[in-house]
Amino acid sequence: MKDATSPATKHVSSRNSAGFEMPLTSIHKVEADGVQVFYRTAGEANAPVILLLHGFPTSSFMFRELIPRLATDYRVIAPDLPGFGFTEVPPERKYLYTFDQLAATIEAFTRALKVDRYAIYVFDYGAPTGFRLAMAHPERVMAIVSQNGNAYEEGLGEAWGPIRKYWAAPTAENRAILRQSILTAGGTRWQYTEGVASPESVPPESYTLDTALLERPGNKEIQLDLFLDYASNVSLYPRFQEYFRKAKPPLLAIWGKNDPFFIPAGANAFRKDLPGATVQFLDTGHFAIETHAAEIAAAMIDFLNANGITQENRESMAS
Repeated sequence: MKDATSPATKHVSSRNSAGFEMPLTSIHKVEADGVQVFYRTAGEANAPVILLLHGFPTSSFMFRELIPRLATDYRVIAPDLPGFGFTEVPPERKYLYTFDQLAATIEAFTRALKVDRYAIYVFDYGAPTGFRLAMAHPERVMAIVSQNGNAYEEGLGEAWGPIRKYWAAPTAENRAILRQSILTAGGTRWQYTEGVASPESVPPESYTLDTALLERPGNKEIQLDLFLDYASNVSLYPRFQEYFRKAKPPLLAIWGKNDPFFIPAGANAFRKDLPGATVQFLDTGHFAIETHAAEIAAAMIDFLNANGITQENRESMAS
């Protein structure tokens, strides 16, 4: 598999005004599963890996503030899922946009990078993608950080109403309703700002980039296919929960408590299957990372350190 990285995008670091080295994020593409997967990465090559999996309708761009905060201690890798960001799916690949296939592509991506153990950060669509990876290879997942990444029926908020209607009756009319209500500039901005105390604090480049990428030819049909297939994730919730009980991965659920899609009950539900799970709520919405990146990074570092996932233990983790 060919890595299309140019010499100009290798890892570098710089010093900030206080004299501390600040890891810089580099961008790359690698072929995996017949797809040119775009990804962002930072940190030492032999450090413990954190795999960041984004959600709808965003991309690895959502992690722009989180990656450098983690990269002093970890190798951080954030791919764009097929259909999102700058990952390219050749037409001849005839890609099937389902969550099973997204997971298969990300598993191929980890193989292409020769990454066989990692902690995962899952958000929104990243959760059913990452949980599929964990079920298939529980020995590879050192820990899970779920930021509004759901695995329980009680975590589905009322905002799922129109999509549930589409699951029950996948008609052209119901598909058109979702296209006209969710897949719009206003619908995307609402996802970012709903539940945020100061909506104007959300950087506009986030939802503006997502809106532009949604407008690419054919992309809205991809998103509508994934809306329909999301029902497969709900059907898998019992299996995800069985994985939690059997594998007992350390888990941090850090949740924007005002999220209209994935409500706080979904975070608390992890404790049913993982009594030792850490649950923390933030006074923000769905895209908690847009307003609370520093708090999320600090909580992640504390959590990973508490579970022995550190630079010092990298050799024992690799064995």
